[in-house]
Amino acid sequence: QVQLVESGGGLVQAGGSLSLSCVASGSTSSINAMGWYRQAPGKQRELVAVIRRGGYINHGDSVKGRFTISRDNAKNTVYLQMNSLRLEDTAVYYCYAQRERDLGYDDYWGQGTQVTVSS
Repeated sequence: QVQLVESGGGLVQAGGSLSLSCVASGSTSSINAMGWYRQAPGKQRELVAVIRRGGYINHGDSVKGRFTISRDNAKNTVYLQMNSLRLEDTAVYYCYAQRERDLGYDDYWGQGTQVTVSS
């Protein structure tokens, strides 16, 4: 099992910056991917950014060039730096981890942290 605890988030004005972090605990040695998804009211959960242990990064189209994901494997922590925030970035942001096992993968989610961008 893997437990994920997010921190950061809050209220920020449009154009501002905010950072999130997420610490994984438990069976962390088998974690491959870590990252962030978000869900706005009335919308489906969508990819923000995911980074694999080797450093490969996949961003959602809407955040490319504005959000930066990074990872500290020694600390089992993933970070998300969000710049040039827009009203449409308002959502609950969920930390995500994928752990490898013998016959596949297990996905884990944090509780979520609210990010609200105001005009």
